[in-house]
Amino acid sequence: MNIDFSAKKGFICDMDGVLYHGNRLLPGALEFIRWLQENNKQYLFLTNNSSLTPRELHQKLERLGAHVPEEHFYTSALATARFLKQQAPGCSAFVIGEAGLLNALYDAGITMNDVNPEYVVVGEGRNYSLESLTKAVNLVCGGAKLIGANSDVSGNIEHGIAPACRALIAPIEMATGKQAYFCGKPNPLMMRTGLRLLGCHTEDAVIIGDRMDTDIVCGTESGIDTVLVLSGVSDMDTVNTYAYQPTAILEGVGRIPECASAN
Repeated sequence: MNIDFSAKKGFICDMDGVLYHGNRLLPGALEFIRWLQENNKQYLFLTNNSSLTPRELHQKLERLGAHVPEEHFYTSALATARFLKQQAPGCSAFVIGEAGLLNALYDAGITMNDVNPEYVVVGEGRNYSLESLTKAVNLVCGGAKLIGANSDVSGNIEHGIAPACRALIAPIEMATGKQAYFCGKPNPLMMRTGLRLLGCHTEDAVIIGDRMDTDIVCGTESGIDTVLVLSGVSDMDTVNTYAYQPTAILEGVGRIPECASAN
Protein backbone atom coordinates (compact mmCIF):
# COMPACT_ATOMS: atom_id res chain seq x y z
CA MET A 1 0.00 0.00 0.00
CA ASN A 2 1.26 3.50 -0.79
CA ILE A 3 1.16 6.44 1.63
CA ASP A 4 0.58 9.99 0.45
CA PHE A 5 3.28 11.59 2.59
CA SER A 6 2.52 15.06 1.25
CA ALA A 7 -0.99 14.81 2.74
CA LYS A 8 0.13 13.64 6.19
CA LYS A 9 0.26 16.32 8.89
CA GLY A 10 2.14 14.51 11.68
CA PHE A 11 5.25 12.33 11.62
CA ILE A 12 6.30 10.20 14.58
CA CYS A 13 9.78 8.90 13.91
CA ASP A 14 12.12 6.55 15.74
CA MET A 15 15.79 7.53 15.95
CA ASP A 16 18.17 4.59 16.48
CA GLY A 17 18.41 2.70 13.21
CA VAL A 18 16.31 5.33 11.43
CA LEU A 19 18.27 8.59 11.69
CA TYR A 20 21.59 7.24 12.96
CA HIS A 21 23.61 4.27 14.14
CA GLY A 22 25.54 5.32 17.24
CA ASN A 23 27.33 8.52 16.18
CA ARG A 24 26.95 7.93 12.45
CA LEU A 25 24.13 9.69 10.60
CA LEU A 26 22.32 7.41 8.17
CA PRO A 27 22.02 8.27 4.45
CA GLY A 28 19.03 10.48 3.68
CA ALA A 29 18.40 11.48 7.31
CA LEU A 30 19.37 15.14 6.80
CA GLU A 31 17.22 15.40 3.68
CA PHE A 32 14.26 13.91 5.55
CA ILE A 33 14.60 16.36 8.46
CA ARG A 34 14.88 19.31 6.07
CA TRP A 35 11.78 18.09 4.21
CA LEU A 36 9.79 17.95 7.46
CA GLN A 37 10.83 21.48 8.40
CA GLU A 38 10.48 23.07 4.95
CA ASN A 39 6.99 21.59 4.50
CA ASN A 40 5.83 22.69 7.96
CA LYS A 41 5.07 19.16 9.09
CA GLN A 42 4.36 18.43 12.75
CA TYR A 43 7.02 15.94 13.81
CA LEU A 44 8.21 14.14 16.91
CA PHE A 45 11.27 11.96 17.33
CA LEU A 46 10.00 9.26 19.65
CA THR A 47 12.76 7.04 21.02
CA ASN A 48 12.78 4.06 23.36
CA ASN A 49 16.32 4.91 24.42
CA SER A 50 15.99 6.18 28.00
CA SER A 51 19.59 7.25 28.56
CA LEU A 52 19.57 10.70 26.90
CA THR A 53 17.55 13.82 27.71
CA PRO A 54 15.80 15.80 24.96
CA ARG A 55 18.57 18.42 25.27
CA GLU A 56 21.24 15.76 24.78
CA LEU A 57 19.38 14.36 21.75
CA HIS A 58 19.12 17.88 20.34
CA GLN A 59 22.87 18.36 20.84
CA LYS A 60 23.66 14.96 19.33
CA LEU A 61 21.81 15.79 16.12
CA GLU A 62 23.48 19.21 16.08
CA ARG A 63 26.88 17.48 16.12
CA LEU A 64 25.73 15.30 13.25
CA GLY A 65 24.65 18.34 11.25
CA ALA A 66 20.88 18.51 11.88
CA HIS A 67 19.11 21.27 13.81
CA VAL A 68 16.09 19.92 15.69
CA PRO A 69 14.72 21.91 18.69
CA GLU A 70 14.34 20.11 22.03
CA GLU A 71 10.54 20.14 21.95
CA HIS A 72 10.58 17.68 19.04
CA PHE A 73 11.92 14.81 21.18
CA TYR A 74 10.01 12.41 23.41
CA THR A 75 11.69 9.47 25.14
CA SER A 76 10.71 6.34 27.04
CA ALA A 77 12.23 8.00 30.11
CA LEU A 78 9.64 10.81 29.88
CA ALA A 79 6.90 8.23 29.32
CA THR A 80 8.05 6.30 32.40
CA ALA A 81 8.09 9.43 34.55
CA ARG A 82 4.65 10.43 33.30
CA PHE A 83 3.25 6.96 34.10
CA LEU A 84 4.64 6.92 37.65
CA LYS A 85 3.44 10.47 38.33
CA GLN A 86 -0.07 9.44 37.28
CA GLN A 87 0.02 6.17 39.23
CA ALA A 88 1.65 7.33 42.46
CA PRO A 89 2.37 11.07 42.72
CA GLY A 90 5.36 11.80 44.94
CA CYS A 91 6.51 8.17 45.03
CA SER A 92 10.13 7.04 45.36
CA ALA A 93 12.21 4.68 43.24
CA PHE A 94 15.48 2.81 43.05
CA VAL A 95 16.75 3.54 39.55
CA ILE A 96 19.23 1.83 37.27
CA GLY A 97 19.74 4.21 34.37
CA GLU A 98 21.37 7.30 32.93
CA ALA A 99 20.72 11.05 33.08
CA GLY A 100 17.75 10.90 30.71
CA LEU A 101 15.81 8.63 33.05
CA LEU A 102 16.99 10.21 36.31
CA ASN A 103 16.21 13.77 35.16
CA ALA A 104 12.76 12.79 33.88
CA LEU A 105 11.89 11.17 37.21
CA TYR A 106 13.20 14.12 39.24
CA ASP A 107 11.20 16.55 37.10
CA ALA A 108 8.07 14.46 37.75
CA GLY A 109 8.56 14.77 41.52
CA ILE A 110 9.84 11.22 42.05
CA THR A 111 12.60 10.85 44.62
CA MET A 112 15.48 8.39 44.72
CA ASN A 113 15.34 5.72 47.45
CA ASP A 114 17.50 2.61 47.83
CA VAL A 115 16.00 1.48 51.17
CA ASN A 116 12.22 1.07 50.79
CA PRO A 117 11.08 2.47 47.41
CA GLU A 118 7.66 1.87 45.93
CA TYR A 119 9.27 1.12 42.55
CA VAL A 120 12.42 -0.28 40.98
CA VAL A 121 12.92 1.40 37.61
CA VAL A 122 15.34 0.07 35.01
CA GLY A 123 16.58 1.68 31.80
CA GLU A 124 19.77 1.50 29.77
CA GLY A 125 22.82 2.57 31.72
CA ARG A 126 26.53 2.21 32.36
CA ASN A 127 25.94 1.92 36.12
CA TYR A 128 24.35 -1.51 35.58
CA SER A 129 26.39 -3.89 37.72
CA LEU A 130 26.05 -7.01 39.83
CA GLU A 131 25.77 -4.75 42.90
CA SER A 132 22.89 -2.70 41.45
CA LEU A 133 21.26 -5.85 40.12
CA THR A 134 21.41 -7.53 43.52
CA LYS A 135 19.97 -4.42 45.19
CA ALA A 136 17.12 -4.31 42.67
CA VAL A 137 16.33 -8.01 43.14
CA ASN A 138 16.07 -7.69 46.89
CA LEU A 139 13.97 -4.53 46.74
CA VAL A 140 11.51 -6.24 44.37
CA CYS A 141 11.44 -9.27 46.69
CA GLY A 142 10.63 -6.81 49.48
CA GLY A 143 7.58 -5.46 47.64
CA ALA A 144 8.81 -2.80 45.22
CA LYS A 145 7.05 -2.85 41.84
CA LEU A 146 9.28 -3.45 38.80
CA ILE A 147 9.15 -0.95 35.92
CA GLY A 148 11.10 -1.02 32.66
CA ALA A 149 11.59 2.10 30.55
CA ASN A 150 11.15 0.05 27.38
CA SER A 151 10.91 -3.52 26.13
CA ASP A 152 13.69 -3.38 23.51
CA VAL A 153 16.01 -6.38 23.79
CA SER A 154 18.82 -4.70 21.84
CA GLY A 155 19.72 -1.38 20.26
CA ASN A 156 21.85 -0.28 17.32
CA ILE A 157 25.41 0.90 17.81
CA GLU A 158 27.98 1.81 15.17
CA HIS A 159 29.45 -1.68 14.85
CA GLY A 160 26.62 -3.99 15.84
CA ILE A 161 24.09 -4.08 18.67
CA ALA A 162 24.09 -3.55 22.43
CA PRO A 163 21.80 -5.08 25.09
CA ALA A 164 18.85 -2.81 25.82
CA CYS A 165 16.37 -2.50 28.69
CA ARG A 166 14.47 -5.77 28.17
CA ALA A 167 17.72 -7.75 28.27
CA LEU A 168 19.00 -5.84 31.31
CA ILE A 169 15.82 -6.27 33.35
CA ALA A 170 15.42 -9.99 32.53
CA PRO A 171 17.74 -11.19 35.35
CA ILE A 172 15.63 -9.30 37.89
CA GLU A 173 12.46 -10.91 36.54
CA MET A 174 14.03 -14.35 36.58
CA ALA A 175 15.46 -14.01 40.09
CA THR A 176 12.26 -12.62 41.63
CA GLY A 177 9.55 -14.30 39.53
CA LYS A 178 8.01 -10.84 38.99
CA GLN A 179 7.14 -9.41 35.58
CA ALA A 180 8.10 -5.83 34.74
CA TYR A 181 5.68 -3.26 33.31
CA PHE A 182 7.20 -1.44 30.32
CA CYS A 183 6.32 2.19 29.59
CA GLY A 184 7.95 2.76 26.19
CA LYS A 185 6.87 1.55 22.76
CA PRO A 186 4.79 -0.46 21.99
CA ASN A 187 2.83 0.70 25.06
CA PRO A 188 -0.11 2.66 23.57
CA LEU A 189 0.20 5.27 26.33
CA MET A 190 3.40 6.53 24.69
CA MET A 191 1.78 6.68 21.26
CA ARG A 192 -1.26 8.57 22.56
CA THR A 193 1.04 11.10 24.21
CA GLY A 194 2.92 11.50 20.94
CA LEU A 195 -0.28 12.22 19.01
CA ARG A 196 -1.38 14.71 21.66
CA LEU A 197 1.95 16.53 21.48
CA LEU A 198 1.64 16.72 17.70
CA GLY A 199 -2.01 17.79 17.85
CA CYS A 200 -2.85 15.15 15.23
CA HIS A 201 -5.55 12.55 14.73
CA THR A 202 -4.52 9.00 13.86
CA GLU A 203 -5.59 9.29 10.22
CA ASP A 204 -3.36 12.36 9.74
CA ALA A 205 -0.23 10.78 11.19
CA VAL A 206 2.39 8.22 10.21
CA ILE A 207 4.90 6.36 12.37
CA ILE A 208 8.34 5.48 11.01
CA GLY A 209 10.67 2.93 12.58
CA ASP A 210 13.03 0.02 12.02
CA ARG A 211 11.47 -2.49 14.44
CA MET A 212 8.42 -4.63 13.77
CA ASP A 213 7.98 -5.47 17.47
CA THR A 214 7.84 -1.87 18.74
CA ASP A 215 7.34 0.84 16.10
CA ILE A 216 5.21 -1.08 13.60
CA VAL A 217 3.02 -2.99 16.08
CA CYS A 218 2.51 0.24 18.03
CA GLY A 219 1.28 2.08 14.95
CA THR A 220 -0.80 -0.86 13.75
CA GLU A 221 -2.61 -1.23 17.08
CA SER A 222 -3.17 2.53 17.26
CA GLY A 223 -4.69 2.74 13.76
CA ILE A 224 -1.80 4.80 12.35
CA ASP A 225 -0.13 4.24 8.96
CA THR A 226 3.32 2.69 9.47
CA VAL A 227 6.59 2.82 7.55
CA LEU A 228 9.26 0.21 8.18
CA VAL A 229 12.74 1.34 7.14
CA LEU A 230 15.36 -1.31 6.42
CA SER A 231 18.24 0.83 7.72
CA GLY A 232 18.15 -0.68 11.22
CA VAL A 233 17.55 -4.14 12.68
CA SER A 234 14.88 -5.41 10.23
CA ASP A 235 15.05 -6.88 6.74
CA MET A 236 12.47 -8.51 4.49
CA ASP A 237 12.98 -11.89 6.15
CA THR A 238 12.11 -10.24 9.48
CA VAL A 239 8.91 -8.78 8.04
CA ASN A 240 7.73 -12.15 6.79
CA THR A 241 7.77 -13.66 10.30
CA TYR A 242 5.00 -11.34 11.57
CA ALA A 243 1.24 -11.68 11.11
CA TYR A 244 0.83 -7.90 10.84
CA GLN A 245 2.54 -5.88 8.13
CA PRO A 246 3.66 -2.25 7.77
CA THR A 247 1.71 0.05 5.48
CA ALA A 248 4.90 0.74 3.52
CA ILE A 249 8.49 -0.52 3.47
CA LEU A 250 11.37 1.78 2.43
CA GLU A 251 15.14 1.44 2.34
CA GLY A 252 15.50 4.52 4.56
CA VAL A 253 13.87 7.81 5.54
CA GLY A 254 15.61 9.57 2.65
CA ARG A 255 13.04 7.96 0.34
CA ILE A 256 10.13 9.80 1.99
CA PRO A 257 10.77 13.21 0.35
CA GLU A 258 11.14 11.42 -2.99
CA CYS A 259 7.85 9.57 -2.52
CA ALA A 260 6.10 12.78 -1.44
CA SER A 261 7.21 14.66 -4.55
CA ALA A 262 6.02 11.79 -6.74
CA ASN A 263 2.43 11.99 -5.37
